[in-house]
Amino acid sequence: MSTVFLRHILPVLIGAAAGAALGYYGSCTDGTCPLTATWWRGALYGGFLGLIIALGNKSS
Repeated sequence: MSTVFLRHILPVLIGAAAGAALGYYGSCTDGTCPLTATWWRGALYGGFLGLIIALGNKSS
């Protein structure tokens, strides 16, 4: 596998999947929680956090 995939894209996908799961199974039922209101919003937040973690990793 390419190192670009393992270092940048994989953390984004893992973060998006975790965020989507949190949004889907989260305890917010009235839609006012910004992270867990919908599954797709959780996926966006998780993917963004995964990207930040991937870009912040300076190991070579």
